[in-house]
Amino acid sequence: MSEDLSGRRIAHYRIDGVLGRGGMSVTYRATDVRLGRKVALKVIGEHLAPDAEFRERFVDEARNTSAIDHANIVPLYDFDEVDGLLYIAMRLVDGQDLAGHIKEGPLTPARTLTLLAQVAEALDMLHGKGLVHLDVKPANVLVTQKEGVREHVYVADFGLTRRGATGHRTRTGDFLGSPTYAAPEHLRGEPVDGRTDQYALACMLFACLSGRPPFQGGVQEVIAGHLSNVVPSLSQVVALPPAIDEVIRKGTSKDPAQRFANCAELINAARVALAGVAQGSAPAQLGPQSGSFPAQAPVSGPVPAQQGQYQGGYQQQLQDPVRLRPPNQVGASAFTSSSRKERPAWFAPVIAAALAIVVIVVLVVILSPGDEPARQPKTNSSPTLNIGDEPTTSRKPLPTSVPVRTSR
Repeated sequence: MSEDLSGRRIAHYRIDGVLGRGGMSVTYRATDVRLGRKVALKVIGEHLAPDAEFRERFVDEARNTSAIDHANIVPLYDFDEVDGLLYIAMRLVDGQDLAGHIKEGPLTPARTLTLLAQVAEALDMLHGKGLVHLDVKPANVLVTQKEGVREHVYVADFGLTRRGATGHRTRTGDFLGSPTYAAPEHLRGEPVDGRTDQYALACMLFACLSGRPPFQGGVQEVIAGHLSNVVPSLSQVVALPPAIDEVIRKGTSKDPAQRFANCAELINAARVALAGVAQGSAPAQLGPQSGSFPAQAPVSGPVPAQQGQYQGGYQQQLQDPVRLRPPNQVGASAFTSSSRKERPAWFAPVIAAALAIVVIVVLVVILSPGDEPARQPKTNSSPTLNIGDEPTTSRKPLPTSVPVRTSR
C-alpha cells in the first residue's frame, strides 16, 4: 500500500487529502499553487512505479484522456513524473459517483434516462474515435450539479481504454476491470469495440432501475452469468412494463452483432419502453417473489470514503486483477461464429513473394540466349617501329623530347 502523501508537494501541486484508494493508484484532493485551482491528483502506487506494464497503462490513461474533449468526460489538466512518481491532474468533480446513488435504491425512470443519456453520448463520441472504454460501471460515472440547473455526468477512469484491441489483461493473463459489468467478449479476451461498452451500459440501466446489478454472487458466479445466462427480467424485479426487458435483453446479447447500433440507440429504446410509466417516482420493488437474485453484495462498487466528507467520484475497489484463463489469439473473434483456425498475417505475403521468385527464375531460363560461337583471341595491334628496311620486334618508346646542347 502506498504511503499517504497528504501535506507534501508534487511539482506545483499541494496535496490536501485522500479522495480514494485503488489497487494501482491513490487519488488526492490537491491545489495547483500556481493557479489556485482545486484538482484531483491521481498518483500511481509506489509499489507499481518500477513495473513497466503498469507505467505503460498509466501513461495510456493520460494520453487517452487528454485526446478527448467532451462535456461529459473528466478534463485532464496535467501529466508528468516527479521524483519517480507518475501523476495525472484532472478536474475535481464535487459530487458522488453513480454507484453511491444506486446503493440508496432504484432511481426514477426520468433520472435514469437523464443520467445515462449523457453517458451514452460520451461513449459514442469515444467509439467514434476508435476507442473503447472497457471499464464502464457506476463507480466510474461521476454525478454533480452543474450551474444549479440539472445533474451533470462525467465519465472517468480511462486506464483500460484501448484502440482496436482485445479485452485488456496483464501479460500474465490477468483480467483487468470489473466483472460485474463486463461483456462476454471482454471476459474471454476476444476483440472488442463500442458494443462492448454498450453491454456494460445496458447492465447499468438494469442497475439504476432495480438498485442492483443483473448478476450477483461470487466472482465466478458473476462471470458465469455474463458468459452463459440471460439477464433476468427487470419487470419481475420492479414494477416496470415488460417492454424494458426486451431493451435490456438486446443490449446484453451474448452476440455483439445482435445489440443496438450505438449507445444512444439503446437509451432511446429504453425511453420508448418507459414512456407509459410514472417518470418522477422510483419503480416499486416486487419483493422476494422474483427469485432472480441472491442477497450477496455485488462484486464491485465504491469503497467508503477514506477521509473527510467527500463521498464519491474517485473511490476505487481495492482488489487484485481477476485471474481468468489466458486470452484467445487475436484471430478468434466474438463477432463471428466460424471455428476455422486463421493463418498468421505474414503467411500470404511470404507465399506471394516465393511464387514471384519462382516466376522470375523460370523467365530468366526461358529468355536467356543459346551458346554463342567462341570468340577469337584479340591480337595486339600496337604499332612497331621499323629501323631501316628490317622489321624488328623491339619496341622502343618514341622520344618525347630532344636534348639541346647550349653553347657557352
